[in-house]
Amino acid sequence: MRRRVKVFFDGGCRPNPGPIEVAVVVRGTVHVFEDLGDGSNSDAEWLALIRALEIAQAQGLSEVELIGDAIEVIGHADRALRTGEANKGHAARFLALAAKDRPARVRWIKREQNLAGIALAARHPR
Repeated sequence: MRRRVKVFFDGGCRPNPGPIEVAVVVRGTVHVFEDLGDGSNSDAEWLALIRALEIAQAQGLSEVELIGDAIEVIGHADRALRTGEANKGHAARFLALAAKDRPARVRWIKREQNLAGIALAARHPR
């Protein structure tokens, strides 16, 4: 059995709502995106998840495990993958993208374990 490739994602706004920034970490490489418009923290988390799947697909990765700390977004994304149904907006965009190459899993972890969240936090020292 091949090991799953872990793809970490996180998004946020400063202030909330405000400009969105997201980070994705794949095999130790950090990808940061700041040109995603304005929105809420929830929008930012969805866009981070979508960007994570886009990067995994662009790299030709299979058996990816998308890992983030936004429990609500992960719950909606997991439900969309299980049922094949998504309401409008970000969930529908995620599901359409997943139809091309489905991730093996979408999983929640604690914020302090999220490599993408750590990368975003490093951009804003206190």
